[in-house]
Amino acid sequence: MADAANGKGGFGAWLLDPKRRGALLVTPAITILFVMNIFPLLWSFGLSFFNYKASSLRVPTFRGLSNYERVLTDEKVWERFQTTAIIVGSSVLLQLIVGFLLALMFAKAFPMRRIVLMLVLTPMMLSFVSVGVFFKLFYEPTFGIVSYLLSNFSEDRFVVMGSPAGAIAGIVIADAWMWSPFVMLLVLAGLVSVPKYLYEAAEIDRASAWRRFWTITFPYIKSLLLLAVLFRTIETFKLFDIVYIITEGGPGSSTETIAVYLYRTAFQFFQTSQSSALAYIVLFIVVVMTNLYLYTVNRRAEEVG
Repeated sequence: MADAANGKGGFGAWLLDPKRRGALLVTPAITILFVMNIFPLLWSFGLSFFNYKASSLRVPTFRGLSNYERVLTDEKVWERFQTTAIIVGSSVLLQLIVGFLLALMFAKAFPMRRIVLMLVLTPMMLSFVSVGVFFKLFYEPTFGIVSYLLSNFSEDRFVVMGSPAGAIAGIVIADAWMWSPFVMLLVLAGLVSVPKYLYEAAEIDRASAWRRFWTITFPYIKSLLLLAVLFRTIETFKLFDIVYIITEGGPGSSTETIAVYLYRTAFQFFQTSQSSALAYIVLFIVVVMTNLYLYTVNRRAEEVG
């Protein structure tokens, strides 16, 4: 430091001092994080308080909380939230059921177990776009395999996406097919951690299968099931790619989730300030769900402790 002050070492020697080496190595990552993540968050949050459209050259005017008031009083927004809740609830429930059954199957050894496990894990390794295109072709009314198989039970060609209920079911099945393996992995991790001597003791006591599951298996997988519910609820709540590719929110607006509505508000109607306000409302909901999960887990830990 003294050398730098006397001009002998210069700024380079001061900067490369071993005491500052850690900060110097972290600085590029922090800079990229700020430019790519933190600054856009702060910028969009600021825009939510102004009247601004990305397609307009007018100077933004301050509006306070009026954008949030407009979003929260818009019936279309609440309809999209309702549609999102239906898809989230149906998809997460189906993922839990399928994932749990798959975990029970793979918890036991059987021939070609590893090969079958790799095939089952394949869907979650695919991109959302790929899965969306696959299922859009499956549901296609002219040459889609699903429509062809279901048409054998009726005289007319069956159109899966022809009704709101069918379109929602198609989206739920596609999302569950992709992410049930994720739930399976979490549950399987809990199943293989159960000590075998507990099952042996239960057999000696002649405990029923349900009793063994409820008193031995379920306590080991309970926290992992809650974690799966949290992760999948948050991710399904933000579901966009599959919905937009398969139905584009149709028929009508029956499958338009809040993420699709947010995209259209921002990039089709260019209502930038309103879409920013809606985005932070969605972020608030996700934060609340996360904190509810953490509160539940901590409370259960305190009860056990």
